[in-house]
Amino acid sequence: MAAYENFFNAVGLKEWCSAGDDGGGGMMSMADLISQTDGTSNQGPTLWNWPFPSLDTLHKACSAIPPSRDVTQGIEDGFLAIRSGLRAVVDPLTQPLSWALRDMLWVMTNTPWWLMVMVLMLITWLVTRSWKLVVFVLLSIALLAFIDHYDAAMETLAIIFVCAFICVLLGVPIGIAMSRSDRLQRIVIPILDMLQTLPPFVYLIPLIFLFSVTEPKLYGIAIILYAIVPVVRLTDLGIRLVDPDVIEAADAFGMTKRQKLFGVQIPLALPNIMAGVNQTIMMSLAMVVIASLVSAPGLGVLVLRGIRTLELGVGLVAGFGIVLLAILLDRVTKASLARIDTSKRRK
Repeated sequence: MAAYENFFNAVGLKEWCSAGDDGGGGMMSMADLISQTDGTSNQGPTLWNWPFPSLDTLHKACSAIPPSRDVTQGIEDGFLAIRSGLRAVVDPLTQPLSWALRDMLWVMTNTPWWLMVMVLMLITWLVTRSWKLVVFVLLSIALLAFIDHYDAAMETLAIIFVCAFICVLLGVPIGIAMSRSDRLQRIVIPILDMLQTLPPFVYLIPLIFLFSVTEPKLYGIAIILYAIVPVVRLTDLGIRLVDPDVIEAADAFGMTKRQKLFGVQIPLALPNIMAGVNQTIMMSLAMVVIASLVSAPGLGVLVLRGIRTLELGVGLVAGFGIVLLAILLDRVTKASLARIDTSKRRK
């Protein structure tokens, strides 16, 4: 780019730029060859097509400036340099996640179907007290079993149960801590924004380099990082929205911070917390499909198979099964939330 070459020459950086030159021995691009042939190589850019001074553009004018490829390569080399040490720390800490996923998958797929259906119906009744939802659970699982998707559906439910439980176990305390400290909230909010806006496929890139594809923790960590955001945000929001007059009354009764938290704030914030749990479950289900790219079992594998082999029926039927599970989980969690609201109004 003649304009930038002239700029570097004008500021006295010609020798510095020439120091990084390879002597012109590199292969000439087709665009440069064409411009040389038609005699336009010496013509500089006009104001209309003036190039932005990006790294690649400046590298063409000054070889001492690294191209953008060097930046991405540097990030990759830096990650690979710390991979061994990072894995030595993270691997033992996340090993219980692999055990939990393996055990839950074994339980859900090796328990007789009639017993598993009864257990799921019982859990639905205990959290919702709704016979309609119990029947809906029965019919949904029966439909999935009828089309020979029972095992895949149980694998998907097993992954969601483990990952959603860990999200709640970690997310609710983080949300509570954020609600009690404005400084911590200012630190955590940007991290949550990044986790929420990062494309789901990007979660898998560093994890593939850290863990073996056969390790369940690989897709488990990706699902947890992707799905934990709603429960953290809504727990923080729910506790902050508790009426200050109620907190003032609790202070007047001489309640300690612990008593106020468990006796006043969490019960009043429970609808928001449950809404966060609902969204976390939905996001876990969405990520399970993407995690099938890194050996996550379940209905996502069938969707991926339909895409890879262009089997329209396989992909659509498996996708319908995922939608059915999403509706089932959404209805159950919303019914439990409505039950909590009803019990609070009676009190």
